[in-house]
Amino acid sequence: MTITFFNTKPYDHQFFEEVNQQYGHQLRFLEVPLNASTAPLAQGTEVVCVFVNDVVDAQVLHQLAENGVQLLALRCAGFNNVDLKTAVALNLPVVRVPAYSPYAVAEHTLALILALNRKTHRAYNRVREGNFALNGLMGFDLHGRTVGIIGLGAIGLVTARILKGFGCRVLGYDVQPSAASNELGVEFTNLPNLYAQSDIISLHCPLTPQTYHLINEESINQMKEGMMLINTSRGALIDGRAVIEGLKCEKIKYLGLDVYEEEGDLSFEDMSGKVIQDDVFMRLLSFNNVLVTGHQAFFTADALHNIARITLQNITDFEQGKPLANAVQP
Repeated sequence: MTITFFNTKPYDHQFFEEVNQQYGHQLRFLEVPLNASTAPLAQGTEVVCVFVNDVVDAQVLHQLAENGVQLLALRCAGFNNVDLKTAVALNLPVVRVPAYSPYAVAEHTLALILALNRKTHRAYNRVREGNFALNGLMGFDLHGRTVGIIGLGAIGLVTARILKGFGCRVLGYDVQPSAASNELGVEFTNLPNLYAQSDIISLHCPLTPQTYHLINEESINQMKEGMMLINTSRGALIDGRAVIEGLKCEKIKYLGLDVYEEEGDLSFEDMSGKVIQDDVFMRLLSFNNVLVTGHQAFFTADALHNIARITLQNITDFEQGKPLANAVQP
């Protein structure tokens, strides 16, 4: 099938072209993101492949359908950027990559926790300047600390397993508790109790109307004094302004983010020569106890290979009329 990829980088070309040797599809890579202005570029293609920050609203979907697109393939797990009701009305199937490497994201979560705790990013810069003083670099033992994990899907469970290996007590919350979490020794609880007891809270849940701004003024007020908050899931799970207030009053003593609510104009781009206009984001960067990475938790060779393989298999299943195991339902 003919596939047009929007919002691509050189590593997308590399992994999809490599994996496509097994499938034989015709690949067309575009650097521009998908939106109402760029949707006409999909004319003449059977499949459109998009990423997390592409705009796939009703207007865009109608344009794609009118241009003959038969399938929308997401090369990511999240699908909150797609108007699924319109896709169903247009008989335009949507497929995704539900799990590409839970280890990649879980391990990055631990990287943020460890860096914030032991302040390795600050120590690195000090030593490069010849400063070997330890003042301000004191951390704490992870062993024996209580970590709350919100979202016990594949990534949340891998994160829990790693933290149990550090000797942490792990609390968990999910709308659908699983036997796997019990087997790991995760203590299932409600959100108020998780907030109150956790020294560290890590978010691993999808973005839905119910989880939008899950971390807000009310939930922060329920949290333990001096806690650590980590988000490697979806940016809009956190109300940025509320978190700033939490940092200012030191309710939140450490903040690690790989995602940000308004990251659409920032992520995956080199903004070093421009003035970033987002005041909330820039205020967050001004705190010395905040560590932000640029949506890179997924970014391992293993994960990129799996993303390419599963995406192309989804498309091949559609081409061959097979059941779509990874179809997204509204």
